[in-house]
Order: sequence, then C-alpha cells, then structure tokens
Amino acid sequence: MKRGVLLPAAVLFVAVVSGGWLLQEGVDRSENVYVKVRLLQEVVDRVQSSFVDEVGGDQLYNSAIEGLIDDLDDPYSSFLPAREYEDLRISTEGDYGGVGLEVIDRNGFVTVVTPMPGGPGGRAGIRSGDQFWTIDGIRVDTIDSDDAVELLRGRPGVEVKVEMLRPGVAEPIPFSITREVIRVRAVPFAVMVDESVGYVPFQSVLETSTDEVRSAIDSLRAEGMTRLILDLRGNLGGLLDQGIAVSDLFLAAGQDVAETRGRDPSQNETYRASTPDRYAGLPVVVLVDGSSASASEIVAGALQDHDRALLIGETTFGKGVVQSLYRLSGGNVLRLTTAHWFTPLGRSIHRESEERFAEMRDGHPTLALSGQLTTPPHLEDRPTVQSESGRLLYGGGGITPDFVVQPELLTPEEESAVRELYSQEGRFNVALFNFAVRFVQSHPDLRPGFSLSDEDLSVFYRALPEWDVQVDRDDFRGSRRFIEYRLEREIALQAWGDEGQFVQTMRHDRPLREAVERLRSVDSTEALLATDVPAPAVVAPAGDGS
Repeated sequence: MKRGVLLPAAVLFVAVVSGGWLLQEGVDRSENVYVKVRLLQEVVDRVQSSFVDEVGGDQLYNSAIEGLIDDLDDPYSSFLPAREYEDLRISTEGDYGGVGLEVIDRNGFVTVVTPMPGGPGGRAGIRSGDQFWTIDGIRVDTIDSDDAVELLRGRPGVEVKVEMLRPGVAEPIPFSITREVIRVRAVPFAVMVDESVGYVPFQSVLETSTDEVRSAIDSLRAEGMTRLILDLRGNLGGLLDQGIAVSDLFLAAGQDVAETRGRDPSQNETYRASTPDRYAGLPVVVLVDGSSASASEIVAGALQDHDRALLIGETTFGKGVVQSLYRLSGGNVLRLTTAHWFTPLGRSIHRESEERFAEMRDGHPTLALSGQLTTPPHLEDRPTVQSESGRLLYGGGGITPDFVVQPELLTPEEESAVRELYSQEGRFNVALFNFAVRFVQSHPDLRPGFSLSDEDLSVFYRALPEWDVQVDRDDFRGSRRFIEYRLEREIALQAWGDEGQFVQTMRHDRPLREAVERLRSVDSTEALLATDVPAPAVVAPAGDGS
C-alpha cells in the first residue's frame, strides 16, 4: 500500500524536477540567444564607431545576414532586399507598368536592345540601338541600367519623357511615352514548322504560363497542327503551381505530376492532374537542355514518366528544390529552400552543384555553334526505373531525355579559334549588336532565311576596330561559321523579333530537326515512343561540325 501511494508521489517529484529543469533549459536557451544578439549588436556598434574606415550600419547588418545565408551552403536560399524582390515578382507574375524596352549597358550608354513588339516604346518610334540621354530630365550617363529601368517603370497611364541618342542624328531626339501594363510572355510566339508539326517555345514558368501554352497549342491546331514540339530549352522555371498546371494539360485526371518532400511535414505533398488530357492522342516531343530547370523539369519529368511525350536534347539542369518566400520588415524577403521534389515515379530531380561541375570538368565539354558548352550524359551508376510502358528512364538528378541530341558542334580547330575571341567577348557582343542594327537599317528588303555573303563578313571584320575589337584575320577565318551564325541571329532578332530569329536559325538546330523527323513519321504517341534502341540513345555525333 505504501509503495502504491509513494509511486505517484515519486512520479510527481520527477515531473516537477524535470519540468523545472526543462523550464530552466528554455530560459537558459532564450537567454543564450539574447546574449548572442547583444554580442552581435556590440560588434556592429564597435566596428561602426572605431574601424579605421567609415562603414555604414546597413552595410554591416546586410553582411551579417548574407553570412548567415551563405553558411547554409545552399545556392538557392537568399536574402532579397525590397528592390530585388520587385524584380523577382515581375519575373514570375509577368506584368508591370513600363515602356516595353529591353535595355543593357553598352558602349558606356544605356542602350535599347529591342523594343517589345506593339509596346509603347516601339510605337513611340524608339528603335534598337537608340541610347538614352535623359529620362524625365535625369542625365542617364550618371546612372547604370538598373537605375534607368527603375526610372522607366511606374504607374500605367503616366507619361515619361526621354531623350534618345541615335547614330547619324546630331542632337538627342525627344519622346513622350505613356507607361502601360507590360506583360512578360511565357510563350513569345508559336509557329508551324511544316504542314503538320507545330512549335511552341515555353520559355518561363509565370502566372500566365498555362493560359499561354494552351492558347498557343489551340491556335496551332486551328492551323492544322497534328503533332507538337514543346520546347523547354533555356526555361529556368518559376512557379511550382504553374508547372503542375501545364503538366495537367497533357495528363489524365488523377495522374501524379510531382511530389515534394521536406523536413516540415507541411511541405510533403503529392500533386495530381485534376482535368482530362486536353490533347489526348496528340504526339508530343519535348525539347530539353542543360538550362531547363526547376518547374520546367517537373513538366518534362511528368510527361516522360507517364509515356505522354518523347524527350529529345540534353540532360536538364537538376534544380529540384522548393523555395518559400518569407516577408520581412522593410519590404525585404527571405527566400529559403524548404523541400525537394520528385517525379511521379520517385526520381529525384535535384542534382548537387558539385556533381554538375564535376561532370563539366571531367566530361570533355565541347563548344557548340551557339557558344554554349555541352557534354555527353554521364549515366554510369545512375539509378534506373521503368516508365508505365516499360521504357528505361534514368534518375540521379536532372531529367535525362530519351534521345540525347547535342547541338551543332564546332570542330576542334574552330573551337580553338573561337576561344581566342573570348578575351574580347564583351566588346565583340557590342560589335555584333551595333553591326546588326546598322545592317537592318541599310537592308529594308531583308527577309528571313537570308545568308550573309563573303563581302558582308568582310565589312564586319573591317568594322571591328570601330568597337575596339582586335581579331587576327586567321582567327576570324577559323571562327567564320560561329561568327556568321551569331551575326545572322542578331540581325534577325533586330529585324523581326523572337519568331524571326527562330526561323532564321532553325536550320542549325539539331535537336529540333530530330524532333521534326521523328514526328513526321508517326501518327500516334505509341508509335512515337516505340524504339528498338535502349534509352537514352545518343543520336548526334560529337565534334564533327556538321
């Protein structure tokens, strides 16, 4: 009996003691955090008051915050000051009040790269190559392009007055431009590449992406499209929900699209298609490359896992992280990685930076005609899974396409000559831009599909010193194919915009050509996916320059 009475008392004693200890531990922990915060404040105060050089308090606190984020060793987590967050918002929400001009620092001036087709700047008469002299009375040669962009943005309907310098015009030209809501396009154009194959470049995952992709495909179907190429190359991703929604366009209701897994259970979720396949029976090829990342990899992985599309190109980047935005005081934002995501078959999309860099270092990267570096896929020791129809798919980070097709490559001799240009890459890009603007102005009858003559290239070579570019004639000759491609692409962009640039350069686009050939020969998704070659088949030979 006594033991029975004493046991609860003992338990009570232990609970009281333990509770007191836990309470004290909490107090100690709280006090310890307070001590650390006070210590940080003391260090900031002492540095600000006594360091040999004057240091602003904001700079010290920002350095402390950046040090904390850097210590996480996560390249995707960051502290976003209010101004940088606004840029992020524009890149994902896709609209802002502005004048519709893409600008960059060139030749010491804030220069118009291209006016947005139909935008207020272009309608006002501003051209590619024009240079800002003043914006609302502020001399632009005293600020950089970021500050110039801030001055050009503003409330829609409000007028901004600018003065522009133009080659061949002695005095600055005044313009009055009324700001409008400028919408960043996820799909800048859509075009038929032959009588049955349509092409949709899906370039970024914004709030409007699903509507834009659906509208582009529906428009092409109305033109007679029966086969589709969805191009995700260079799509760095964006909004997770839009990646899910775009995938939903091609999947049956209830099919898994992606899964997220994080330390916080609230981050663990499986996303599924909620509507029927809008394009059931439509054969689809998805183009991917090493710059396809994040939400675009969700689309590629989901369609590959469910045997809904054939993937052609190169292994994707491997950014399989979910990032959450936490608002802080002063309009600042903390962007923090909170989960990883996986394809419907459980393949991890994420690939660590060290692994990616090691592949580039050890994989003998080759320079493509476009100037990008490319390496063959590294598939040794990678995990494999089978798709719903039994096709072999690779995991281990990134999305490996069914057919690896490298872009058009330079020969070793061409690559050696091109690398000699790289020491002057910045000035060389300026020369390309300026010559292209001049060429378009002097060739009013230019049409897509043009070819530069030997004389055109000679004129360009003789003009290079004008922009402080010094190139040995032998290196210029050795780089001719590369220079010709870059120059034709820039001229087409200035003359006709994104669609014209695509039409001009598509003959050099190996993955695109492979996609068109495969689609032309089939009339169903099943026939498109049928192959006797184990995935991924390397289609394009490397380094032959063809």
